Amino acid sequence: TGAIFFALQLFGPAFAPIAAALGTTPLMMLVLVGAAQNILSKSSKYSLFDPCKEMAYIPLDQDSKTKGKAAVDVIGNPLGKSGGSMIQQILIFGVGSLAAATPYLAVILFGLIFAWFKAANSLATQFEAATEVE
Repeated sequence: TGAIFFALQLFGPAFAPIAAALGTTPLMMLVLVGAAQNILSKSSKYSLFDPCKEMAYIPLDQDSKTKGKAAVDVIGNPLGKSGGSMIQQILIFGVGSLAAATPYLAVILFGLIFAWFKAANSLATQFEAATEVE
């Protein structure tokens, strides 16, 4: 949904015929895609990400589980949110507006998605190695 959202933001006039056929405007399509993106991201976070995050702690001993969860919940989550906000603010101040920062944010988004896939694959390999030992 991120690619569709950024495409509608950057190339809105190109989607005008499709929007007109649907009886709406590219801006309204952008709003609807953004709303769907938020709904899908929250529902997938709570139904997929959080249980998988907890599964990553299964092969650890109790002390490592406690320290790992504390590090992620106390440091990792707030640092990620504030880091994302800082990047967005720097871009907005650097280029002048959110609309002008959108292409840069799209590049950062796809870079983070790539890094997330690599990290998830690495975690899967480590998890399989740890569970085979047990």
